[in-house]
Amino acid sequence: MKKIAVIGSGFSGLSAAAYSAQRGHEVHVFEKNSSLGGRARKFTTDNGYVFDMGPSWYWMPDIIENFFIDFNQKTSDFYELIPLNPQFEMVFSDGTMKIPHDYSEMRRLFEDTEAGAGRKLDEFMSDAKYKYEVGMQDFVNKPCHSWLEFVSPKIAKSALKLDLLSNFHTFVRKYFKNPKLIMLMEFPVIFLGAAPKDIPALYSLMNYGGYKLGTWYPMGGFSKIIDAMAEVAKNQGVHFHLNSTINSIQINQNKATAISVNGEDIEFDTVIASSDYHHTENSLLPEKYRNYSEDYWKKRTFAPSCLIYYLGFKEKIPNLKHHTLFFENDLDLHTTEIYDDKKWPTKPLFYVCCPSKTDSNVAPENCENIFLLMPVATGLEDTEEVREKYFNEMIARLEKHTETTNLKSKLDYKKSYCIKDFKEDYNAYGGNAYGLANTLSQTAVLKPSLKNKKVNNLFYTGQLTVPGPGVPPSIISGKIAAHEATK
Repeated sequence: MKKIAVIGSGFSGLSAAAYSAQRGHEVHVFEKNSSLGGRARKFTTDNGYVFDMGPSWYWMPDIIENFFIDFNQKTSDFYELIPLNPQFEMVFSDGTMKIPHDYSEMRRLFEDTEAGAGRKLDEFMSDAKYKYEVGMQDFVNKPCHSWLEFVSPKIAKSALKLDLLSNFHTFVRKYFKNPKLIMLMEFPVIFLGAAPKDIPALYSLMNYGGYKLGTWYPMGGFSKIIDAMAEVAKNQGVHFHLNSTINSIQINQNKATAISVNGEDIEFDTVIASSDYHHTENSLLPEKYRNYSEDYWKKRTFAPSCLIYYLGFKEKIPNLKHHTLFFENDLDLHTTEIYDDKKWPTKPLFYVCCPSKTDSNVAPENCENIFLLMPVATGLEDTEEVREKYFNEMIARLEKHTETTNLKSKLDYKKSYCIKDFKEDYNAYGGNAYGLANTLSQTAVLKPSLKNKKVNNLFYTGQLTVPGPGVPPSIISGKIAAHEATK
């Protein structure tokens, strides 16, 4: 039996801890913050609002379910999943589009928007389903130490169908011509952290995992998944330590022998770092034991950071859905300003989540819980003045869409969160929110290694290593790391 330290309690950390303990090891999770969950923490205000701090899109329900199945349980043992209908609403400059939960209705919407697009949607989803089944079963579960892991008859046979070498921007336009449908189909890859032109067409699997399998909501909020995973881990015997800052990882003869926690050295046989990869290497390890130089990180393409506002309103806001995407402006312009120009957006897109439309427990009676999110470039200068400028713009657009006035006068609670906060709370490189972009040059073996190449019992997990950003990939990442660490 090994004594294993897991640094960080986000999705990948909880997953790594649960799977490692399931294999019969003594596992300790160390979390620098006062609650579990990493980016998926929640906070409750004095006046009764409950805010999920991070993820809010429940997609790929089967992948999340698989975690619980591995421990002979199911998500319904812990929380209730509600299908959202519409899944979300998109606001364009000349109107709105509601995406229905029912696929036949979605097909009709496509056909009504563009003649022949219903049949094209069937073709797109058939292709995307194949990619989802091969990609989420055969591709993402590899530790990616070598390309040889991908040498199998099944993968060889499917290589061309997986569209690894064509880009998503071009791929979508093979099926659809209408600008709204194109934007609708391109939107999911924003979660992958790059412009559609830089994302492999393989990731149409996201459209299948979202639109076809549906958009869901766990009653009580996203933190219910964290609570459930933590309970699974505790049932496996995992020990949790909150308010535990890791100062360093002690190395002796190319082995991690201890970690320094709040200044105290504690011995371990194996370390799994679910903390920010760059921070782990640059702040916790001596330079000679790092996998990558500072120059390496500067050359990576990072997914965006974001400007978030957590808002409580003391009355209900009409004409608003659970998820609303404000896409009145040009997607290409916004992504160019994030990835190429590295500047604050001139004509931003943004997203509004209003879970109180579905869940009465997240806000006081007759009040509204709202989360505004605007993707921005990493590494920007982040000031209160800049935050407020965009807050005012987002509120004005929200008022226009909901046909309301003076929303600011109805505010009951307001808190912002941006680049500085991501750095402070999560040691996030450049203040990134979503990890490394899933570009072709940062896919599989080309991602930062799951294993330290110089310290033989130090492993990494989470959104900066394989398989990549997002809730389901992070859960899978933890499982892979646990398997590698407990061989």
